[in-house]
Amino acid sequence: MADKPLILVIDDETGSRESMAIALEKAGLAVRTFDDAKKALEFLDENEHARLAVCDLRMPGMDGLAFLHEVQERKLDLAIMLVTAYGSIESAVEAMRVGADDYLTKPVDLYELRKRVMNLIEKEQLKEEVSSLREQLDKRYGFESIIGHSAPMERLFEQMRMVAPTRSSVLIIGESGTGKELVANAVHRASPRRNERFLAINCGAIPSDILESELFGHERGAFTGAVTRKIGKFELSHRGSLFLDEISELYPELQVKLLRVLEERQIMRVGGGELIPVDFRLIAATNRDLEKEVAEGRFREDLYYRLKVVTLRIPPLRERPGDIQPLAEHFLALFCQEHGKAPKRLSEGTLELLSRYPWPGNVRQLRNVMESAVVFSLAEEVTPADLPIEVRESSTISTTGSAVQPVAGEPRTMADIERQAILETLARTDGHRAKAADILGIGLRTLQRKLKEYKDEGYIQED
Repeated sequence: MADKPLILVIDDETGSRESMAIALEKAGLAVRTFDDAKKALEFLDENEHARLAVCDLRMPGMDGLAFLHEVQERKLDLAIMLVTAYGSIESAVEAMRVGADDYLTKPVDLYELRKRVMNLIEKEQLKEEVSSLREQLDKRYGFESIIGHSAPMERLFEQMRMVAPTRSSVLIIGESGTGKELVANAVHRASPRRNERFLAINCGAIPSDILESELFGHERGAFTGAVTRKIGKFELSHRGSLFLDEISELYPELQVKLLRVLEERQIMRVGGGELIPVDFRLIAATNRDLEKEVAEGRFREDLYYRLKVVTLRIPPLRERPGDIQPLAEHFLALFCQEHGKAPKRLSEGTLELLSRYPWPGNVRQLRNVMESAVVFSLAEEVTPADLPIEVRESSTISTTGSAVQPVAGEPRTMADIERQAILETLARTDGHRAKAADILGIGLRTLQRKLKEYKDEGYIQED
């Protein structure tokens, strides 16, 4: 019996309970029966783990919905199938919305019961296999396949592990190119919502007049061009997670509406009149200083504090040089496979160059550099000559790969090195900002903001 999946059958009607138990035992499953949901909970607290509970929705004392809530509160890894009379289907559908895995109507078709139970068991086994695979990937890469073994990343991973199981909103801060969406997705995959949707939307990439419809949806005829009803991201992410990137770009009217959604957990489609309950976890991200945005009146203070229940800071690549080599080797192998090229390795000189470069575009820029190296490298070894000129020239390493002495003069800060890399790249693109941003691996808005800072500080002159 120990090797058989254990199923709990909970029903106060003796005939129904026993017939379901016999049907499941004939399918090779171990079954324990209960006429009271509280007794089943006591069994789960003190005895072996069960894979699934088949529970009647309508029972005296603790009913099926209350049992479901208790399982969720205790964070038990147990699939729930509810059984309901035909007239209570609406209640069963509502139970599915709040976490039940499946439901059947009475009188129960025993063949259908066996088929549905086996399907749920296979689904649970697949979840265990995926979880095992993720553990293996974590050992190799860091956390949820995010590469990083440096001290700053280990601290970030520990924070992610702590926050993932909770329902708290999360604010991710970090420079452009650090992988904020990757971190958001990892938090979702490590959470109880992992089997539901993770939806992402970039608040800075969508015009303000369209963004509201994207988030809230709209009814047919709500505005010119609304020929059909559209379900928005808030509804689509029900029971899952919604990632709002570049949250600082949200225009003021939408900031007010987002705050209301977070407080009331209800939305109304554009042009609609019905309040729709939504249950999603919000993960937001920004590369700006939101406290400064609040102080200067560009971002609502109340929304800021609603978002930053938990704050995760992603360290820039220059603060974790120990992760550069494993990241570079990972991207190198990835793009060799993607472009149909034989595996390549990085020369010592190339690794020295990569480790000394300030990476203003962070991991995204490193990824772009490795793809470029794969495309242009003709040998099995990637040498410094295969790297973009901005990487080669902003380092103190010779093209032969041997280290040279630092240039005499005052020591430079990372901000100085970053500024030099940005201005030199801009000069080589003849002032073409979009091209420079692409080469650097940073967003155009980030580049424009940096240039404004350099202008204000007197490093560049007015056009």
